[in-house]
Amino acid sequence: MINREWHLLSRPVGWPKDEDFALVEAEVRQPAEGQVLVRNKYLSVDPYMRGRMSDAKSYVAPYELGKVMQGGAVGEVVASEAEGIAVGDHVLHIGGWREYATFDAAQAVKVDPDAAPLSTYLGVLGMTGLTAYAGLLRVGAFKEGDAVFVSGAAGAVGSQVGQIAKQKGASRVIGSAGSDDKVKLLVEEYGFDAAFNYKNGPVREQLKEAAPDGIDVYFDNVGGEHLEAAIGALNLRGRAVICGMISQYNATESTPGPRNMVKILQNRLRVEGVLVGDHYDLQPEFVREVGPWVASGALKYRETVVEGIENNLEAFLGVLRGDNTGKMIVKL
Repeated sequence: MINREWHLLSRPVGWPKDEDFALVEAEVRQPAEGQVLVRNKYLSVDPYMRGRMSDAKSYVAPYELGKVMQGGAVGEVVASEAEGIAVGDHVLHIGGWREYATFDAAQAVKVDPDAAPLSTYLGVLGMTGLTAYAGLLRVGAFKEGDAVFVSGAAGAVGSQVGQIAKQKGASRVIGSAGSDDKVKLLVEEYGFDAAFNYKNGPVREQLKEAAPDGIDVYFDNVGGEHLEAAIGALNLRGRAVICGMISQYNATESTPGPRNMVKILQNRLRVEGVLVGDHYDLQPEFVREVGPWVASGALKYRETVVEGIENNLEAFLGVLRGDNTGKMIVKL
């Protein structure tokens, strides 16, 4: 059996280029004792992967040059040498960017394809969903009546943050996105109270119009101008949850920080980063609460699906460009 898998050949400078990667063929490795072989069905591509392509010190190890990359994936077990996992089971794991993956069974989480579509375990019921849940409720200390602003609100995490806030009794939810169509989606389908296209004018001015009484929680997926505007809009003892800064991921020079940091002191603001790995203890609670919302349609989601392992890289670049609405998924 031949496996097709993506390797990182060189560390990108600025925007990743085709020549930084290669789709190579490799022999499928049969599982040893305690391992499983999985045929991947859906692969995840996410903004954090750009950081792993660099060798800078970070919260997760960089990808190794000349070796297959990693990412979230869900697939069907086709061979097993492990107790508790049988051929035909479906599992969630991190052996993405490839058609077949062989790994220790301890790294697999069984999922039920009858309970929800397999792709949702990479998005709305998976890592991005838990990030939204933990970031808003634990890190952001959201409470009923808070006004919430979400940047990158049409993405996989942002769209869920806004809807969870509405379910939990937010007084107002505002989102920003990069197109008029996405703005319409936020208001008409996801139930945001207001939204704006950040390309149509200064974020500070559009946010002030959308939230005249200020905001209590800011969920940041973008950084840059959005973060500065949010700091200026946060009310006394407001909280900023830093989940991503996609506007800076491909920068080749240092990017300036917000120019209004004094507001953090004046309004006694709290600014804290969120990494989903710190909050896996919330997974059971998250599934218990959010699962029924998804099943009933109370919490809506979108997926942008790209077909074929050969298009995995283009799907990833599409995430960096903002091409996706909701979770970007590669279907094999």
